[in-house]
Amino acid sequence: MIKLLLLLLKGASFGKFFLSGGTMLLSMGLYAWTFGWPFAVGLVALLLIHEMGHYIAAKQKGLDVGLPMFMPFMGAWVSLKDIPHNAETDAYVGMGGPLLGTLGAVGFFYAARNTGSQLLLVLASTGCFINLVNLIPLKPFDGGHITAVVSRKMWLIGAPVLTVWFLNNPSPLLFFIVILAIPHVWHAMRGQETDEERAYHIASMETRIAYAVAYFGLVIFLAMMWYSIQQELPQRSL
Repeated sequence: MIKLLLLLLKGASFGKFFLSGGTMLLSMGLYAWTFGWPFAVGLVALLLIHEMGHYIAAKQKGLDVGLPMFMPFMGAWVSLKDIPHNAETDAYVGMGGPLLGTLGAVGFFYAARNTGSQLLLVLASTGCFINLVNLIPLKPFDGGHITAVVSRKMWLIGAPVLTVWFLNNPSPLLFFIVILAIPHVWHAMRGQETDEERAYHIASMETRIAYAVAYFGLVIFLAMMWYSIQQELPQRSL
């Protein structure tokens, strides 16, 4: 935790640090009003861990990135001030969030095992769900950024997944995400690229295979872990 705090302080001015912390506390308070403080603190911690994965990955690639910002009931994000110069860099930053977020969920799971806490088990399930959803292979999800380096045709898999999810759980947030996703689906269907886009997506076969293995491995792991935890809970949570 101390190392994480030092990294945050090193990467941003105090003003930006307190703005990030302020949005985090605001989200925590509103989540607490709805779900209670213990769950709210755990949920915000899971979101922070996920976003710090993106933040650290972006820093490793030499990109200028902002601190995590939170919006109640909409999650959190980090803003890239530098545009990734190729699809592999974009995929690397995209993978950072779900990868560190998965480790966070696993941490909650083992904490639940060691303490017998039902709350920690629910939070572990929530963490798995959050990161699994973020791996839907379609922009603006992390999975869309990751799979772009493999093949943008994979976005055509994400389109029906997002559609079914929206039809079963209609909400303004999901509607907004659907609107953002439509241009990417259309682009994948057309399959036409400009010279600039073609150059952006150039990657070796080894790179494509490595990201495909990492992506599907993480999806399978999260799906199995989430399902396993759900079987232990007295009623379905997340």
